Amino acid sequence: MSQVDDIPQPKASSQTSVASSMAVPTSDSAQQRRKIAELEEKLQVLESGHGETKFCTLTVIRETNYFMSQGQAIRRIVALFDSIEDMIAENDRRCNLESDDDNLTLVQDRLQFGYIILNNTLPWFHRKVSDMEYNDYMHMLKKLRHGADSARGDDTSKLKTLIPDWVNREWRPDPPVDLEDKHCCGFAHDMCGRLLCPTELDWNDPTIRAGIWDCTDGYVVTEMSWPVFLYAGYTADQNNLKEGLFKSKLLVQAFKDIFTSPSSAKDISGDGDGANIIENNRRAKKDPLGKKVKTHLRFALSSVTSWQSIDGDFDYTQFWFNIVDFFECPPGRVAQRNIDRLLTWWTRKVFGTSHRTELSDAAKGKMSVNALAMQRARLDDAQFNSK
Repeated sequence: MSQVDDIPQPKASSQTSVASSMAVPTSDSAQQRRKIAELEEKLQVLESGHGETKFCTLTVIRETNYFMSQGQAIRRIVALFDSIEDMIAENDRRCNLESDDDNLTLVQDRLQFGYIILNNTLPWFHRKVSDMEYNDYMHMLKKLRHGADSARGDDTSKLKTLIPDWVNREWRPDPPVDLEDKHCCGFAHDMCGRLLCPTELDWNDPTIRAGIWDCTDGYVVTEMSWPVFLYAGYTADQNNLKEGLFKSKLLVQAFKDIFTSPSSAKDISGDGDGANIIENNRRAKKDPLGKKVKTHLRFALSSVTSWQSIDGDFDYTQFWFNIVDFFECPPGRVAQRNIDRLLTWWTRKVFGTSHRTELSDAAKGKMSVNALAMQRARLDDAQFNSK
């Protein structure tokens, strides 16, 4: 008896038998020809002396592509400006503290919160960082950074042309916003200036417009003002500034274009398309308010031609933190409840709602799939009883 025969063979289950009977018949000669071709190809690679090198190269390429694709989530979900190294360093610093530090700064808290979000977004990250050799660790961080920065660049480039087009379609300004020359955007263009104008100022007032253009005292535009484009209807109530904030049509369009699909950005009039796809869209689910979209939208409306953190007197980094603080640092329970409602509004607006859970058993029974199943069962029972 051969050695192979001594190895106990598992008994085939009924499922295995069924699967075998469903196999498409293939001649023995055809199978043998394919096996010989595969062996000859492997032998040729080994004889050339590049077999192991080729395998290692492919592995490195796959790993590099993986890290770069995963790195896109850092700028889209975790933090728009903070570096991954700073977040790791802050977490390491806290791990080495012998007791709770009561002198934590706001920047340190933000970095630590970013590290927590990073690990929720990339569940493999913390474990992998702990197990890797230093050179492999540095290589991974480099590729993650590359993917993160490329994602931000891709999104800003996309919105640079889309936003002017949407503005032209919505308001039909004369002259229209130039799709190619960003120097003609920002406060140099009447419609873009109207959308970028701080809510506490009236763009229709010629004196205010001149003050914004000349950056005179009282009219300097900084990140400490909420721009008009953030508000529903592009107007704000100075006595109730939270009303309509972060509900503008442009925001929803920009979010949909980046996080769901470009075609979905064309339909923002209703409360979604009736399919609650938020459970199936991991990236959008993790950032349901698209906090970074608001920063990119401001950049797209401005006259800045390339991404930078400072635009004249406007600091994009601080603007980002102002938005983050609004959602993540509410002053009390009432403010938190309003944020929860805003999140619900965004979820419904972007992803739609599902009415499946509202269906009664009677309504389900009348649906053709269930009705046919019951008809077939009744027919089968009647034929069985007749025999």
